[in-house]
Amino acid sequence: MGSGGREHALVWALDRDGNVDELHAAPGNPGISSIAFCHPVRADDSGAVVSLARELPIDLVVVGPEAPLVAGLADELRRHGVGVFGPSAEAARIEGSKSFAKEVMEAAGVATAQTLPVARPPCVVKADGLAAGKGVWVCRGEEELEDALRAAQALGQPFHVEELLEGPELSLFAIAAGEGAVPLPPARDYKRIGDGDTGPNTGGVGSYSPLPDTPDEDAEEILETVHRPVLRELARRGTPFHGALYGGLMRTADGIRVIEFNCRFGDPDTQPLLARLESDLLPLLAGDLSEPPRFSPRAAVVVVLTAPDYPARSDYRGAAIEGVEDAEAAGALVFHAGTALHDGRLVASGGRILDVVGLGDTVAEARTAAYDAVARIHFDGMQYRRDIAANA
Repeated sequence: MGSGGREHALVWALDRDGNVDELHAAPGNPGISSIAFCHPVRADDSGAVVSLARELPIDLVVVGPEAPLVAGLADELRRHGVGVFGPSAEAARIEGSKSFAKEVMEAAGVATAQTLPVARPPCVVKADGLAAGKGVWVCRGEEELEDALRAAQALGQPFHVEELLEGPELSLFAIAAGEGAVPLPPARDYKRIGDGDTGPNTGGVGSYSPLPDTPDEDAEEILETVHRPVLRELARRGTPFHGALYGGLMRTADGIRVIEFNCRFGDPDTQPLLARLESDLLPLLAGDLSEPPRFSPRAAVVVVLTAPDYPARSDYRGAAIEGVEDAEAAGALVFHAGTALHDGRLVASGGRILDVVGLGDTVAEARTAAYDAVARIHFDGMQYRRDIAANA
C-alpha cells in the first residue's frame, strides 16, 4: 500500500525474493508498475483495500505510509482474515501521538528529550500528531521560536516544546512481532531542504548507510536499550506492535536519546538499507524472525530529487522527466517517489519526485555514483542537496 519511493523500494526488494509469487500495489506509481500489478485504490480507503485484498486474494499486505496505520487499516484487514505487516491503530499511536510516545518511553525507561514547561530557546517545537515529517521546528533564537509557534498553531493540533538535543542523528528500524524483534543496520537521513542543514524540514531529501559513527554491529545494542523496552511496554498494555518500529535517534554526549518513534519504515532512509539487503525480505515481513537479515558491507547513498517549491508545495505537476534510463544504465537504482505517466511520458507529480541510489565499496564511492546518476536526470525546476553523505 502506497505510492512513494519507500513503496517502490519495498516492491523492488520483494520482487527479488524467491518466496514471492505475485506482487500487487495500490495505488503504486509508474516505477512500481514495471514490476507489480497496480490498482487505483488509495491506502486511506480501508473498505476498498479490504475488498481488493480479498478479491485477488492476497496473502500479505505491506502498508507503507503512516496515516492509514494510525487510522486502523491493519485492524480492518486483520478483522477480515487478511495477513498484514503493520501495527494496530492502538500500537501506531507511538507515531500518531507524541504525548503517548513520551508516556510509553517514560514507563519503559527509555531516554528521550525532556518536555519543557516554558517555551524558551534553544528548544524544539513538535506537533503532537501526524504532519508528514514537517511538524518539527528547531529553535535556536526568539525569532525562530515565534515562527515555530505560529506554524504549530496553524496545524490546528496540540503541540509541545522540548529540550534541544545536540549530536548526529540516526535511524534504526526494528522488524517487530510483539515482543520479538530484529534490527536493520543504522541509517542516516537528511531532513532540511538546503545544503548545510538549512531551510525548512521536509519528509527527507537524502540518506545513506552504513554510518561511520554507528557501525552495523551497534544495531543489536541499540535495539536492546531503545526498542525492546518500548515493545515490552506496548505488549504490557495489551497493544503488541507488529510491523516496523522506527527509532529516530540522536547520539548525544550523554548517549543515545530518542527523538521520536514512527510506526513504519522511513522514507528515504529505508531505501539504502533495502539496496544493501542480501537475504529475503518476505519472511521478516510475514513475522518469521528466526533468521536475522543479512546485509552487504557495501554502501548506499540516496539523493532525492524534488520539485522547485518543495516543501512549501507538494503538488508540482507535469514537468517531463528525462534521463532515468541513463541513470539506471550507469548502475544506479532510481525509485519513483512522485511521478505519473502523461500520454506515455514520465512526468513529475508531487513534491519529492525521484530517489537516486548510488552503490559503492565505501560511502564516498556510493556518493560519487549517486551524484553521477543525478547528473543524467533532468526535469524543469529540479532541486536537490549537494552535500548528502559529504561529512561521512
